[in-house]
Amino acid sequence: MARPKVFVARKLPAVALDAIRAACDADVWPEQLPPSADELKRRVADCDGLVSLLTDRVDAALLDAAPKLKVVSNFAVGFNNVDVAACTARGVCVGNTPGVLTDATADIAVTLLLAAARAIRSGIDDARGGKWLTWEPLGWMGQDLAGRTLGIVGMGRIGYATAKRLHHGWGMKVLYTARGPKPDADRDLGATRVELDELLARSDFVSVHADLNPTTKGLFGADKFGQMKPTAVFVNTSRGPLVDQTALAAALRDGTIFAAGLDVTDPEPLPTSHELYALPNCVIVPHIASATPDTRNAMARLCANNLLAGVKGEALPNWVNPEAGDKRRA
Repeated sequence: MARPKVFVARKLPAVALDAIRAACDADVWPEQLPPSADELKRRVADCDGLVSLLTDRVDAALLDAAPKLKVVSNFAVGFNNVDVAACTARGVCVGNTPGVLTDATADIAVTLLLAAARAIRSGIDDARGGKWLTWEPLGWMGQDLAGRTLGIVGMGRIGYATAKRLHHGWGMKVLYTARGPKPDADRDLGATRVELDELLARSDFVSVHADLNPTTKGLFGADKFGQMKPTAVFVNTSRGPLVDQTALAAALRDGTIFAAGLDVTDPEPLPTSHELYALPNCVIVPHIASATPDTRNAMARLCANNLLAGVKGEALPNWVNPEAGDKRRA
């Protein structure tokens, strides 16, 4: 019996590749940069399975070019790069890797918050640039954290983990937005659910953990930054397109808000010519929230398990569109 043929769009941790290669005829993309859209389409033309990343667009055109494709296993929690409706309509199962990134991402959110609040970027730049001449009573001033108010936009698993760290570690008061009440946050963190406008007006720190969808794309623009305190710190570890980066740059440059920390941008990578890089009150890192061995290995296991279940016609352990199960491709 022929082994399933799969395309893996990037080199993954060995824990995933070893399992995939043991069960499948695997074509693994060897380059650091992702395959082009045309190359991706060519590689999956006769494949049963695809391992995709956020950089790989899986749309109707790709699916129609790959009539044997049964499963798309996305190496990420988010799946904005996948047209799930088009997959479901064609009987293609979609999997993702939720639950295992929570602590690592919350750690990065707190790291960025601390770095931005305490002017770490400008301190490092000035130390390296020879501008650190002496101890300065008014130099490199940041914001206090203890007892301040934290606003969590999107109180899911990662939002809760971030708030837990800052509430118990720095005694922060927690406000949050969510589609519905979050009893655990209310009980364990003394948190209060509020509307976004109130959260922005009252918070000293705003950490974004919302999904990217048509209602949240561009959510943070000039009007939202204008509602925040001039001493506020803005952190985004969710998705870059939630933020109007031109408006964010203006808010940082003009003193509308104090500082920002970004793990995600739009596009990724952000061009080195972008104004945000030149602003000393903006800390940018290259989408590293899940970048620990334990987390990436856990993601890899989930990804491989989704792929292997999909090519075997079994239920995916982490199934984005279980409704596709009744119309799977033969």
